[in-house]
Amino acid sequence: MAERMAAHTMSLTARMVIGLTALLLVGGAALSVAALIYGRTAARDAFDRLLVGAAASIAASVSVEDGTPVVDLPVSAFELLALAPDDRVAYRVTGPGGGLLTGYADLPAGPAPERAGTVFYDAPFGTEPARYVRTSRLFAERSFSGRVEITVGQTRRARTELAWDITRRALIVLGILGGAVLIMAVVVIRTALSPLDQLARTLSARDPQDLDRLDTRVPREVAAMVEAMNGFMARLDRQLASMRTLISDSAHQLRTPVAALRAQADLAAGATDDRQRAQLVGRIHARTIGLGRLLDQMLARARVAHRADAVRRARIDLRDIALDVVESGDHTLVAPGAELRLEIGEDPVAVRGDALSLREAVSNLVANALIHGVPPVRIGTDLAKGARIWVEDQGPGIPPALRDRLGDRFLGATGSRGASSGLGLAIASEMARSFGGRLWVEDRPDAFRIGLAFPQDPA
Repeated sequence: MAERMAAHTMSLTARMVIGLTALLLVGGAALSVAALIYGRTAARDAFDRLLVGAAASIAASVSVEDGTPVVDLPVSAFELLALAPDDRVAYRVTGPGGGLLTGYADLPAGPAPERAGTVFYDAPFGTEPARYVRTSRLFAERSFSGRVEITVGQTRRARTELAWDITRRALIVLGILGGAVLIMAVVVIRTALSPLDQLARTLSARDPQDLDRLDTRVPREVAAMVEAMNGFMARLDRQLASMRTLISDSAHQLRTPVAALRAQADLAAGATDDRQRAQLVGRIHARTIGLGRLLDQMLARARVAHRADAVRRARIDLRDIALDVVESGDHTLVAPGAELRLEIGEDPVAVRGDALSLREAVSNLVANALIHGVPPVRIGTDLAKGARIWVEDQGPGIPPALRDRLGDRFLGATGSRGASSGLGLAIASEMARSFGGRLWVEDRPDAFRIGLAFPQDPA
């Protein structure tokens, strides 16, 4: 079956480039508006100075002869305005009473001056928009006294063209700079994302069985992803280890009882004595029960190992676990007629864990106590050293020589009710470690106690 390829979405580089391009476009639009405003302002100021210069030249050319103001228009005034050859120029000079001395009589008067000085205003000149400046010159002579007003106007073609030219030049510069920034940004983004490519190459070159941690010397933004991958590989490694252990243990532990069953079945098939055949059938039956218990415990151990990483931890009251174990009645199958007493208090004994795994572990502790201990067997909870659940019997308990190996697989023993596979304590110990706890034993007066201790959940 062809390997399914991962679905590709837009690359990080493309996303960042698109985002940066959008940012540059928005910024470019804002700068374009700013450039247009600046161009119009600069063109207006430049041509306004020309208008002021022309009006000042005309004002300087006004003189008084025989008590009458006379205007001798200077050529220099119109040479300044000739810098815009496509524009039309208009002027007007009026005396104190508003009488026309020279120029166009029908020029727009503009706003009424609030005070003497230079005034700019916009008004049409014929059918075209134009810009005007109005200034005045005060005469206080014996033969003539009063103010002469000079108005000079010019159409706005040149200043509009200058404004657009400034804007175009600014946009060209902005476009070149924006393109350069975008190219450099792509290079920088690719360089910044190179650790991801290196990580991909490292994973591709790895052996499928190599689940060691990845190197976390990566940029901070990538470190979270690397840590998540390391956590995933650690969980996968534990699951694979559990599977390998289960397969190895199954092959190791099932070979002998299966061979024994086959041998006894062969003997039973060839037996001619009914009494001997009945004994062999009884042995086969006992072996079958033991083999079934071994398979149950091996599967329980595999299930506990799997749930340690796969199941979300919940708040659990250990008193409920003890009550479930007693009410399930499974202990009657291990030791029919045996007494199992329940001793729990009124205060909650809360932990974070998996209820099914806890019940499996505690059931194995109870089964060990019933097989190897001396009744009555008690199960209880307390808060003596963390949150604890324990099983107690009246026997001597585990020999001191074996306590250092507590929790090892197949550390079997023979009790009054038969031999054990040695997996019960291994299941309990592994489950306790998976949820941050431990397996503990305690010698008490005339009793032996074994249990699981976990950090208490204060919530």
